[in-house]
Amino acid sequence: MLDLLDANVLIDAANGFFQLDRVPQFWGWLIMQGKARKIAIPREIWEEFKDEKDLLGTWARTEVVKRHLLLGEEAAPATVNEVVSRGYASDLTDAEVIEVGRDPFLIGYALSFPTDRCVVTSEASKPGKKRGRRHIPDVCKTLGIQCMNAVGLINSLDFRIR
Repeated sequence: MLDLLDANVLIDAANGFFQLDRVPQFWGWLIMQGKARKIAIPREIWEEFKDEKDLLGTWARTEVVKRHLLLGEEAAPATVNEVVSRGYASDLTDAEVIEVGRDPFLIGYALSFPTDRCVVTSEASKPGKKRGRRHIPDVCKTLGIQCMNAVGLINSLDFRIR
């Protein structure tokens, strides 16, 4: 199983309980999991935070992160379009496309291998949201893609500080 990380998982970790300067073990563990090809960050998602002038942005720009955590694939336009049309709406307005952002890329990488990939996001399910306002877990459910939150990731890959 390859777990694909949404930017919000890393941003929330860096701003919360796993601050880079306080819990470096977590960030080293992420790299270790990337080396083992258990987790990856799609380039489109990495681009959301790599230029930030904070510790997360600095971490994201390191060679070890680029080498071990960046997903080495190109997005398939047809798959991204399928995510948008089936997961959100086939006739999104320009404003809705902006609201959706890069999420269809993240979900599209999982849709390419639905039994072997899982999307990891901090977004919570909000089944009442429609069209461009849908949340990742709900789009994943519609498309038959596995999805979990950061706690699920930590539990499934057994992060521990020893």
